[in-house]
Amino acid sequence: MNQPTAFLNQHIVPALTALSENTYLSAIRAGMVSVVSLTIIGGLFIIVSFLPVAGWDKIVAPYLQLLQVPVSATFGLLSVFVCFAIGYDLGQQLKQEAIVSATMATLIFLMIQLRLGEKVEDIAFSMENLGSKGLFTAVVIALVSVRVQKFFTDKNIVVKLPDNVPPIVYESFLSLSPLFFLVLVFWVFRFVLGVDIDHLVQMTFKPLVFALNTLPGILVYAFLVTLLWSVGINGDNAMDAIVAPIFLQYLAANVEATTHGQPLPFVTAYGFFTTFVNVGGTGATIALALIMVNSKEPGFRKVSRISLPTQIFQINEPIFFGFPIVLNPVFMVPYILNALILTAGSYLLMDWNLIRKPFVNVPWTTPPIIGHYLVSGGDWRAAVWGVASILIAMAVYFPFAKAAERQRLKAETAGKAQE
Repeated sequence: MNQPTAFLNQHIVPALTALSENTYLSAIRAGMVSVVSLTIIGGLFIIVSFLPVAGWDKIVAPYLQLLQVPVSATFGLLSVFVCFAIGYDLGQQLKQEAIVSATMATLIFLMIQLRLGEKVEDIAFSMENLGSKGLFTAVVIALVSVRVQKFFTDKNIVVKLPDNVPPIVYESFLSLSPLFFLVLVFWVFRFVLGVDIDHLVQMTFKPLVFALNTLPGILVYAFLVTLLWSVGINGDNAMDAIVAPIFLQYLAANVEATTHGQPLPFVTAYGFFTTFVNVGGTGATIALALIMVNSKEPGFRKVSRISLPTQIFQINEPIFFGFPIVLNPVFMVPYILNALILTAGSYLLMDWNLIRKPFVNVPWTTPPIIGHYLVSGGDWRAAVWGVASILIAMAVYFPFAKAAERQRLKAETAGKAQE
């Protein structure tokens, strides 16, 4: 094992592995994944509402408000679903009654979204922060609520009923103490002291929210994701807990802009990275499979042919671990380089309005080119860029792939000679 690889294995990999397996980050990641299906469903109705077909706007105009109902029910309540899902997953991991954990977290989140009026009957929810804008607040509330529940349980500060009581009733009373504490604290903080919790949380994360929609920021993210993958850690999963709320906010903002006929504000919305950068898998490894599908080296040829069908659906583990790319400097360099090139190219084309920015969420397994077309709401130029992306990635991989092929053939020839 060469020196750089040994250093990564000894000093970097353990720390990054621990980060990716962190209980709280894992819960956040689960919460974000749980709402992907909602955004896909909402996106389907967005596509129908705004098909890029001449005259479609006039045809759909009488039904536009009706078509927006599922959009509002999905994108408009994202934070509520995220809060519930994170609370549930974290409750399970901390060995609490998960449904109680999720309910407590959601109650607190909904409570701080209430707005007071002049009369009692004027109390109402602020819908603005129930959608993507309140995602960071939902994450924080879920983590705090379940952590408080765990503390009360561990310290035995709970109301216990006799064992013969039905389990659902028993668990419900167990949550009384932590729930009362949470309601009291957040009620005082939000309504008695008048602290805008949503604003406070949003200001805390504002630098990160800003950075990820800039070219330098998204390039750093692309580098980190592929670096993590290069040392054997699922980079997308490890980073999702941090970036998914931001990318979802961007997507929701682009959806809202679309419904109002305004320019789309965010380039790196949810779908930018999974579609325009991870072409055929992270590092655009479908290009490597295409190069080596007729390789002179039997091992490379076999792995490429086995991997290619899965890479059409963005799954690249067979080639990633079969060549391997992981902890292999020969392939790590073009792997990371491709991610950076496609990130920069896609960003600039969208920033220059040569390709429409993402505003439709599609499953990450959607094949390249088709995914490019759908994510951009039917922009044919995005599909053309999808084809160009694969060709660019092939050009980057080619010299490295052929060098690895020559090296392996030479080693095989030497081995036969010794025999």
